[in-house]
Amino acid sequence: MSEKIKKVNSWLSAVYGDQPVPQFEVNTRTIDILYQLAQSSEARCSDTAHLIEDLKQKTSEHQADAAHLQEVLLQGVGLSSASLSKLAADYVSALVDNAMVLGVRDTSLGSFMPAVNNLTSEHLEAEKLHRQLERELRALRKQLGATLVLRGTIQEDIEKITESQVVERAKAEERMLNIDFVTTKARELSNSRERSEAQLLSRKMDKSITHQAVVQLSQEVDAVKNELIPLKKKLEPYMDLSPSPSLAQVKIEEAKRELAALESKLEKNVDFK
Repeated sequence: MSEKIKKVNSWLSAVYGDQPVPQFEVNTRTIDILYQLAQSSEARCSDTAHLIEDLKQKTSEHQADAAHLQEVLLQGVGLSSASLSKLAADYVSALVDNAMVLGVRDTSLGSFMPAVNNLTSEHLEAEKLHRQLERELRALRKQLGATLVLRGTIQEDIEKITESQVVERAKAEERMLNIDFVTTKARELSNSRERSEAQLLSRKMDKSITHQAVVQLSQEVDAVKNELIPLKKKLEPYMDLSPSPSLAQVKIEEAKRELAALESKLEKNVDFK
């Protein structure tokens, strides 16, 4: 992986020259894509270098052939480049240059036309490849920009999550402290209750005088008092009657018995034995 990164950085530096290389996210996928582009570029550069060397070799061969032909012309017909007019010499020079560029061994039309057609096809293919590389490079730059934006967004999300985790951790620690405090207090209260119950048992306290028993007894007393209210109302009419010794005595005795029964019941309920 480190070798790929070095090769990619070297290739990007060579491509951008003096311009700064755009920032991009260094991950496996991005490095693989850039590494493939670097290999393709180096392969094309190598092919171009071989082509240049081949052209140089052909140029040397053509120059040798030209020197040979000049010698043949000079010896055979006595025609030399010095004997030609300037216009004819220019034509011959242009024809020789074209032949050297096209890579043909002679200047016949039959050699020139296929060479021109091949050169045109190569030129079209080179333009097509150049356009394809430009599209790939634009797509790569666009992808790098989107990747950088996504990286910034993810970095912001990570920072927010980190801050949230710090806050939640502090809250969790505070809750744990509260839980420990409540647990300790509950244990202390439980121990205190057990000690109090043990003390009460050791003193043989009557459960009838506990708070709950007193509350229940108070409720029963209130119920008895409520039962006395209608009886007292029944006695009120007899309070205004004229004295009738026999009848009044009977009514009074009945009322006394009922009142005595209720008071006895009340005394039993109030007894704290």
